[in-house]
Amino acid sequence: MSALKVAVVIGTRPEAVKMVPVVLALHKDERFSVRLIVTAQHRLLLDQVLGHFGITPDVDLDVMRPDQSLADLAVRALAGLDQALAEEEPQALLVHGDTSTTLIGALAAFYRQIPVGHVEAGLRTGDLANPFPEEANRRLVAQIATAHFAPTVQAEANLLAEGVPKERIYVTGNTAIDTLLTIARRRSGPPARPLVVVECHRRENFGGPLASVFQALAEVAGRHPELQVVVSVHPNPNVQRPVTRALGHLANATLIDPPPYPEWIALLESASLLVTDSGGAQEEAPALGVPVVLTRHRTERPEAVAAGTVWRVDPERVAVAEAVERLLTDPERYRQMASAVNPYGDGQAAGRVVEGLAHSLGLAERAPEPFSAAR
Repeated sequence: MSALKVAVVIGTRPEAVKMVPVVLALHKDERFSVRLIVTAQHRLLLDQVLGHFGITPDVDLDVMRPDQSLADLAVRALAGLDQALAEEEPQALLVHGDTSTTLIGALAAFYRQIPVGHVEAGLRTGDLANPFPEEANRRLVAQIATAHFAPTVQAEANLLAEGVPKERIYVTGNTAIDTLLTIARRRSGPPARPLVVVECHRRENFGGPLASVFQALAEVAGRHPELQVVVSVHPNPNVQRPVTRALGHLANATLIDPPPYPEWIALLESASLLVTDSGGAQEEAPALGVPVVLTRHRTERPEAVAAGTVWRVDPERVAVAEAVERLLTDPERYRQMASAVNPYGDGQAAGRVVEGLAHSLGLAERAPEPFSAAR
């Protein structure tokens, strides 16, 4: 039997980080032939990850434009993906998570009646405005997908509550942990010098919320001259302006371009704590024993909050400053968060995704054993 052609569609660095192990696992499986299609929704950040792992896209749509609107991105990506799928003729398509590329990739496949598998399916906040537009993207892809690769039991429960048949859901763990464990291991304790790493860029936090977060960090840095604050600054001007205004003049604050993935993980390994509104960082930092202050009104990853690895606070100056200050000055609170068990994966998620895909397409009789954080 000839190999079944699978297209994998990604556009951003987080998608690349989490889909690299899936792409590599598919390449090793004789049942599949893989074609990687990138929209390059985030050009430089995407290229950093793919370059590190030696992966070259088969199709590159290069849709990124400076400060592009969601509508502009959607139009260019849909036209490009439709043409790519017409030329490649895959028999199945995988998308990841909640980006605009994810939604448009699933939609383009649906229009051509190509089965869609959704990796990192089932994450929900219950609020369409938080995160925006990611929450809507997730829900819409769930209506299109024929196979749902849920990272946790909670994500599976969300899908079941929305009417997704249980036999279409595969609980896999999160592939981010697969990638992370190829280059890092959990550390044994906090670093000698206090270091706060910051990565904040959520669209729904643009304006006042982001300004408040950065101002809170400036206040904490001012009270603790021994503290070093390192901010990974997203290229979007809506992030660059407020962070430069609040922190650019401080001697103990350093603003850097988003580093290549291995350097980012090395930075996390040396951090006392992470302040972020990112999704994937909520999984990465706890896997390294680094507490997370999450600056969002809602999170689609409640498992991390329940496990105690993530402290969610509203993106407001006082709330953020108090949380960071406490973790820097309260050893017991810090120990509780740093030693909590990460609920997101065991490094074997990509294999479960590939086996689940094979099962959903009739290439395997049995579904893979589901991931359990209790193991």
